[in-house]
Amino acid sequence: RMKKDRSYRKSTVPESAKLVFEGTIFDTYQWEQTLYDGSTQVFEKIARHDTAVVYPILLDGKILLIQDSQPQRETVITAPSGRLEEGEQPDEAIIRELLEETGYEAETLVPFYTLQPYEKIDWVVNVFIGRNCKKVAEPLLQAGEKIELMPVTFDELIQLVLNDKIRQEGLNNLVLRALVDSEKMKELKKLFFG
Repeated sequence: RMKKDRSYRKSTVPESAKLVFEGTIFDTYQWEQTLYDGSTQVFEKIARHDTAVVYPILLDGKILLIQDSQPQRETVITAPSGRLEEGEQPDEAIIRELLEETGYEAETLVPFYTLQPYEKIDWVVNVFIGRNCKKVAEPLLQAGEKIELMPVTFDELIQLVLNDKIRQEGLNNLVLRALVDSEKMKELKKLFFG
């Protein structure tokens, strides 16, 4: 069996932790932790490779979302995304994923936000905005992917968030703040469109 790259391990998993389960995507680590009263208890955390997400802005100003179907779940509306491969930086991963999933390239990548969705999972989601995206190839989908491109306007993106049709925790929070604060809405539009 090939040795799995564990470069994803960050400081949230102690060096003393033992690998107790090795999965295809998730690994489980356990370690003894001293409690406040001096006793010890076994703690555990799941770890996985970080992911990268991009909101591509097309030349006509639309945002390119995807309808992503996979065999194990219902179709979801989301942004192009994927796991970082061994040795990849988040921006390199999203350039690759955007091309593979959509056939598009971004002229410029702008960091949008990062998110650690769950405290018990050692995993960071790196989110970008890709500006001036143009089609340069046909998508190269994996056998377990079925993707339909879904260009939307900024207002349609806001409606998808409000109608709970797109679930991206960080984006949802930014949109909700922007809806109650017109300055935040201006900032959000500026982030998307420069």
